[in-house]
Amino acid sequence: MKKHLLFYLLLPFSFSAAAQEKVDQAMVQKIRKEGLENSKAMEIAFNLTDVSGPRLSNSPGLKRAQDWAMATFGQWGLKNIQREAWGTFGKGWQVDKYYAATTLPYYHAIIASPKAWTPGTNGPIKSEVILLKADSLPELQKLQGSLAGKIVMFDQGTALENSYKPDAVRHADSTLAKMEAATAQGGQARARTNNTSNMMAQYMRMRTQRANMVKWLKEQNVGLILTYARGGHGTFFTSNGASYALNAEAVSPELEVSPEDFLHMLRLLRAGKKVEMEADIKTSFYDQDPQGYNVLAEIPGTDKKLKDEVIIIGGHFDSWHSATGATDNAAGATVMMEAMRILKAVGFKPKRTIRVALWSSEEQGLFGSRNYVLKHYGDPKTQKFTPDQKKVSAYYNLDNGTGKIRGVYLQGNAAVSPIFKSWLEPFADLGAKTVTIGNTGGTDHLSFDAVGIPGFQFIQDPMDYNTRTHHTNQDTYDRLVEDDLKQAATIVAAFVYHTSERPAMLPRKDLPAPAQQ
Repeated sequence: MKKHLLFYLLLPFSFSAAAQEKVDQAMVQKIRKEGLENSKAMEIAFNLTDVSGPRLSNSPGLKRAQDWAMATFGQWGLKNIQREAWGTFGKGWQVDKYYAATTLPYYHAIIASPKAWTPGTNGPIKSEVILLKADSLPELQKLQGSLAGKIVMFDQGTALENSYKPDAVRHADSTLAKMEAATAQGGQARARTNNTSNMMAQYMRMRTQRANMVKWLKEQNVGLILTYARGGHGTFFTSNGASYALNAEAVSPELEVSPEDFLHMLRLLRAGKKVEMEADIKTSFYDQDPQGYNVLAEIPGTDKKLKDEVIIIGGHFDSWHSATGATDNAAGATVMMEAMRILKAVGFKPKRTIRVALWSSEEQGLFGSRNYVLKHYGDPKTQKFTPDQKKVSAYYNLDNGTGKIRGVYLQGNAAVSPIFKSWLEPFADLGAKTVTIGNTGGTDHLSFDAVGIPGFQFIQDPMDYNTRTHHTNQDTYDRLVEDDLKQAATIVAAFVYHTSERPAMLPRKDLPAPAQQ
């Protein structure tokens, strides 16, 4: 009877101990000291942004940043450093010169940027600005023969409204609590409503119509097209105005103009006032090497049984072109590079191999990570996987700006929840403690999740990512928050350490349904 009683008294303790994930507090303290007191994060970020410049896919700026990263990994003592081709991307492109201003009714320099992959003006041009009051190609064709060399803009634009919300915010405790309380998301997509389908069909018709109109303007040899850019307060969101494919059709020069400057000209023209403008734009295309590349480097594993297993950390290295891509995504790349530096600096000899990956062409469709996964781990469409697919314990990603880490999205992998909660406990004082079953999308962890590899994105404070920096002309080094990058790199380094040292790889959830063809 006493033996049975002792057994039942010890049973809860045994379960509790088994459920508690081991945390190496001594190593956590070493990582914290190195990451928070000896950080090189801002030095890394400076080289990726101010020194390298914009990192549009296959541009000289991206190649400069890749060269610097590889050289820096070598200085830190990382191994197996390489620039690995993932397949054909297409043409690189960059802005060599941009100048535009109105000269009538008075001189005013215009805040704008050439759209990516559009040509320049082939020297200075000066023209009256022509307002195109046409909603269809037949209406536009009434101007046949009158637009050669002219600067034109469509009669469209949305009046700006003042906002009284702060640009930059941090997650409130209530927001994080809702994330923590979330339940697993269903696997079936919601049925598309007739209204949604109609809106999509209408959007596609408008897009096709606009493409036909722009093509006609090219045939008319217009000098420059001005486009209204979303944004405000001197910030505008940028995009591409042409394809990067090697065989893409030629297009007209096109400027994405800040809302204030576009609306200024639009009001004048609608009122019958003459607007004159001058511009000189030079862009260059790079098609000598159309391959896309990822940068990879490793800290090799040392355990005889576990060294072939891998933990991968990464973020995308490419950016848009109207700024230097600081928060999208030099911040994430900086954190992952700094995490590797921290682990080397504390003398860590991992059991499993640790690999850092700096992806290219994420902005055009996760191309770098998707093709890397396809090459090394398998195809989500067929669910045929390589032997190496079973050897990746986890992929950790960072791609939501400069905000500090507040926790982790489990991406539906409930079995990992108690593990991550234990690993976050030493960082509660730094604001990181939330674990949510929820999914988040739009970035490179999805490439790994699609083939059954545990892939995770960290929860980050929003800051001014969606309001001021994401894909805008304001995404510069000045928007980075040093303490947040230090905190994030420290937490990533600790997660990598514990993932490497735990007896087993991280649990996996059930494989997703095969991707649609």
